[in-house]
Amino acid sequence: MSTDAEAPPISRRLVLLLAVACGTLVANLYYAQPLLSTIGGSFGVSEGTAGVLVTTAQIGYAVGLAFLVPLGDLVERRRLIVSATVFCAAANTVAVVSPSFSVLAGALIFAGVGASAAMVIVPLSSALSAPQDRGKTVGTVMSGLLVGILLARTVSGFLSELGGWRLVFGFAAVALTVLAAALWRSVPPARPDVDATYGSILRSVVSLIAHLRELRLRMALGALIMAGFSVMWTGLAFLLAGPPFGMNDATIGLFGIAGVAGALAAPLAGKLADRGRGHVAVPGFLSALLASWAFLALGGSSSSVWAIIALIVGIFLLDAGVQGTQVSNQNVVFALDPPARSRLNTAYMVSYFLGGVVGSVAASVGFSVGGWNALCAIGAALALLALAVWFTFRSRTVGRSDSVDRSDAVEPSENLDR
Repeated sequence: MSTDAEAPPISRRLVLLLAVACGTLVANLYYAQPLLSTIGGSFGVSEGTAGVLVTTAQIGYAVGLAFLVPLGDLVERRRLIVSATVFCAAANTVAVVSPSFSVLAGALIFAGVGASAAMVIVPLSSALSAPQDRGKTVGTVMSGLLVGILLARTVSGFLSELGGWRLVFGFAAVALTVLAAALWRSVPPARPDVDATYGSILRSVVSLIAHLRELRLRMALGALIMAGFSVMWTGLAFLLAGPPFGMNDATIGLFGIAGVAGALAAPLAGKLADRGRGHVAVPGFLSALLASWAFLALGGSSSSVWAIIALIVGIFLLDAGVQGTQVSNQNVVFALDPPARSRLNTAYMVSYFLGGVVGSVAASVGFSVGGWNALCAIGAALALLALAVWFTFRSRTVGRSDSVDRSDAVEPSENLDR
């Protein structure tokens, strides 16, 4: 199975498995977030230092995106995905027995590298789908990814209360091992039609970025929305663990459920893209992202019922805005050059998660300096900047349709030789 035309229709069962796989893999970046205070206390480090765990996992993920995901255009994808999943399980096993904070941080870096296999799965799901269903399929798979990100906090919070923070990483190791076996049995072998070396594949990523204006626009948007996402979720753990809330790990994790509703934006964004309306959806989703920070600021003002409701509404709007923009971006990016989907996804997702790294650092530093209000100001500024980027720099043709600016499209034969 090497080309889209030769691929049989993707089954609903396989789409759901790929969605679960994405969520299970990417969850590894977020298990530590509601546990930062607990882990920090376990190793005798400050909350600011504990916040580094989120950053280290995302750094590992960015490394995997840069150097592992491009292999999806070069080698058999099922083997690549399963091997990376097993590697991620092994890294979580090391996290379980880590004797020091530095060893735990190192284990999470390697877990992040393995988790990047999720971004081989996303373009694979696009390639396996019929053209008229690609937006819907990618939206469903990305819904699984977002649910994994959000439920990671809920699961880790409850498991930590049940058996300590080490149980969380033991659970992740077992889940990933089971997932690897299911993927090996269910995913059809998929070898791309690219005759190239690893070096030329990596160089072509840079070439794609240089030549595709639309890709650069979507990379900028992705970095900004992920930075805001990380600012909120990293800072939320500090807010809820401290006064006036004083919540435990399990209760903090429950707030992840509020964000799961935002996953509903992914299939909606995919359907809009399939209907050629993605250009209308993006500014709407970015506006929801901006509005979320007003509710989040209100929610941090007290521990009253109304404040909690404001926090929940803010979380929902933020996750809906981020996920809707993300799916719209990826549908456009994949269409720029179908044979180069993995490399295009590499360029986009490296930018996306580097934005997450910046957001995590900004949250740790910002909360220490100015508290929750400072984080909300940072998040609102990022959302405003994303809207400014969209209206200022998007390509002219996106304003008329959701199709790609064909002057930006890369001929398949040119992918590796520009």
